[in-house]
Amino acid sequence: MFNGHHFWGMHMLWWVFWIVILIWVFVTPYSIPGQRTKNDTPLDILKKRFAKGEITQEEFDEKKKFLDQN
Repeated sequence: MFNGHHFWGMHMLWWVFWIVILIWVFVTPYSIPGQRTKNDTPLDILKKRFAKGEITQEEFDEKKKFLDQN
């Protein structure tokens, strides 16, 4: 199995390389732009729509009240 610097047919450096890549992929924080994104809650979406001016204050209050009940 171990022949000089080779380990299971792969140079040990390649094993280290792939382990580092796997750790980096799974440990990358969610807050980095362009990376994993968390799903917005319905309230977050409602706030964004209100901020963009897509809904009025009355609509916002009504929908927020509905969301708070559920």
